[in-house]
Amino acid sequence: MSGAAHAGASIAFALFVWWFSTGLILMLVRMRRSWHAPAMGAMTVLAALCAIGLSATRGEATPVSAMAGFTYGIVIWGWLEMAFLMGYVTGPRRIPQTPGLTSEKRRFLEAFATLAWHEFAILAVGVGLLALTSGAINAVGTWTFVLLWVMRISAKLNLFFGAPNVSIELLPPHLDYLGSYFARRKVSAFFPVSVTIASLAFGFSVHAAITAPTGYATVATTLFATLFGLAIVEHWFLVLPLPDAALWRWATKQPAVAAPTPLPIPVRVDREAASTRPSRIASVSQRVP
Repeated sequence: MSGAAHAGASIAFALFVWWFSTGLILMLVRMRRSWHAPAMGAMTVLAALCAIGLSATRGEATPVSAMAGFTYGIVIWGWLEMAFLMGYVTGPRRIPQTPGLTSEKRRFLEAFATLAWHEFAILAVGVGLLALTSGAINAVGTWTFVLLWVMRISAKLNLFFGAPNVSIELLPPHLDYLGSYFARRKVSAFFPVSVTIASLAFGFSVHAAITAPTGYATVATTLFATLFGLAIVEHWFLVLPLPDAALWRWATKQPAVAAPTPLPIPVRVDREAASTRPSRIASVSQRVP
């Protein structure tokens, strides 16, 4: 198979695995809560098998082993995301952001508290994968996991700092409170920085794929280039009013909504003034990651 054929097959494979795996997880987390434990158990077994697969293919440098490693990395990442979206591994804080909070430091600390255990779990698994494939000829699975991690951190920071097209459509109902931590406003200075870095990485990966000396190298670098390309597209979804959720409508099976009903939170009211004017209510608009 020629280099162009390897590259084309790798792009199609990466796009399909990314699209289908995301949709499958969205479908699973929307099942009845009684089904979550069995689904999570099955996914845990699958992730363990993928870790074994990473170890078994660490010495193979073929196009097939590169695609296999990519798949293993995606599945292990999906296992962690599923644990978060099902509510098993999130953080110590499971309520909306404090109303009227203006301190960016407090906002960050509260936001981090909603997913702290999950971030630590990702770190632990990432370190484990790096140790598992240390010195390996084929470490595509591990670097796939690392790239997805970096993409996620960048996207979350952009949502925290501010983006005009924040959507909540893909969040399961039991995680609606996460939407209150995302700022729907003009794009922040972090956006051009993150997109520029992703674009440079994309260009470097494309060049590496074009000049790759072997089929394995072509497939590996093309898979990475595709991930960087998807990261760039996902970042632009935060700015442009594009219906990105439509890509997984088959998995969510529900119409798109702009935002859930605001959660009313009563505040203290002056008793003397209460007789002459209505009580004031502070509300938190739940928007989402």
